[in-house]
Amino acid sequence: MTTRPPASTADPLTTTSESTSAESGLQAGLKNRHLSMIAIGGVIGAGLFVGSGSGIAAAGPGILISYALVGILVVLVMRMLGEMAAANPTSGSFSAYADRALGRWAGFTIGWLYWFFWVVVLAVEATAGAKILAGWIPAVPQWGWALIVMVVLTASNLASVSSYGEFEFWFAGIKVVAIAAFIVVGGLAIFGLLPGSDHPASGFSNLTGHGGFLPHGPGAILTGVLMVVFSFMGSEIVTLAAGETADPQGAVTKATNSVIWRIAVFYLGSILIVVSLLRWDDPAILKDGSYVAALSSIGIPHASQIMNAIVLTSVLSCLNSGLYTASRMAFSLARRSDAPASFGRTTQRGVPQAAILASVVFGFVAVAFNYLWPDTVFQFLLNSSGAIALFVWLVICFSQLRMRRIIERETPEKLVVRMWLYPYLTWATIALITFVLGYMLTDTADGGGRDQVVLSTLVAIGVVAVALVRQRLGRNSTHDVTPS
Repeated sequence: MTTRPPASTADPLTTTSESTSAESGLQAGLKNRHLSMIAIGGVIGAGLFVGSGSGIAAAGPGILISYALVGILVVLVMRMLGEMAAANPTSGSFSAYADRALGRWAGFTIGWLYWFFWVVVLAVEATAGAKILAGWIPAVPQWGWALIVMVVLTASNLASVSSYGEFEFWFAGIKVVAIAAFIVVGGLAIFGLLPGSDHPASGFSNLTGHGGFLPHGPGAILTGVLMVVFSFMGSEIVTLAAGETADPQGAVTKATNSVIWRIAVFYLGSILIVVSLLRWDDPAILKDGSYVAALSSIGIPHASQIMNAIVLTSVLSCLNSGLYTASRMAFSLARRSDAPASFGRTTQRGVPQAAILASVVFGFVAVAFNYLWPDTVFQFLLNSSGAIALFVWLVICFSQLRMRRIIERETPEKLVVRMWLYPYLTWATIALITFVLGYMLTDTADGGGRDQVVLSTLVAIGVVAVALVRQRLGRNSTHDVTPS
């Protein structure tokens, strides 16, 4: 294996995207079609298909407002991240920006927390995928399917970044086609125009019937927010992947500008179809899942198996992207001397092999925890990573407040994507995220919002402490070698 040593002393934000890629050893192996589909598919997680039923049951048709609120939040955060990423594309994305804007401790902390979040997700998604596959082919045990899935996707990530891009292109493409077809077919059924369906032409009457648009009151909107907020995690992956394209600035700009319609169509559009086709209190929504129940109601045969195939695709997509994202974050941390140096070396194919293997090993360990101690050790991992998505978004907001001034001062010509109504919308976003975190503390259910916020905060404090100690030791060692 040919390796390139990490240039740990280089400022990741002071070089052009081309020189950064050349120095780092990563290769521009992602094509425009890869990144376009990564950008589209990044906002479509398995949580949309699996978790939306609970949200509908909790908030009724008002879940649309919950999705809209979180969608607005994600659009604003992505706009901020897009502003920084278009000016300075880098594999570390928001971690590298926090490093410069807020301090080394911030980049170290959010980088490792984000890595931790995704390696836990690897275990969750591998287990979910294994359950579906074991249901289809029970001769292979569930743990065997989890192993097979992890090995295959690890191999694709180790091969080259273009292999990851190609896998993700087809995974995301299937998700996009499936949701588009669902919206079209469901829309026809709503108005009684679907051939062969005996579904009544109910129009949008289900939105206001059966207890009204907010059957559980306005407070249920916030409950719905807590249930859907984490299904949006992954939209930021495109800014990490952009550093491995031929035109990172153009790719980030395009992805950032399209995030509004992606969320509007795939989330709000598909959920609108579900709550229009079905009564919000239909028992099938919780029993079978919202999308399966909707397809069954209009007479689509084998709806559950169709959705299982789509969910499996989403799971594999999430696994593929999670492994890619975790490895690139570990790679970026190593480039800044915040992770083992081996993580910052690449093969001749431009792949950070050690970073990928370290990420997948932790993922395998987490999978084992899920089988051995699902209600203790693995539940702790889930809870302690549960609020990290919101922490990441907060750090992006605070970093943008500082980075905007830095970019305007040093390279104003690179400010091709601008945050709207800066700095007022940035501060409003910070306030909204803080409110959501505070509201989570009122969720006292076992494994609920309070547990997630408290345990995630404790983990974050621990990582911050490590970062500050390392920073202090680094200063002391510098003073020790400085001649008097």
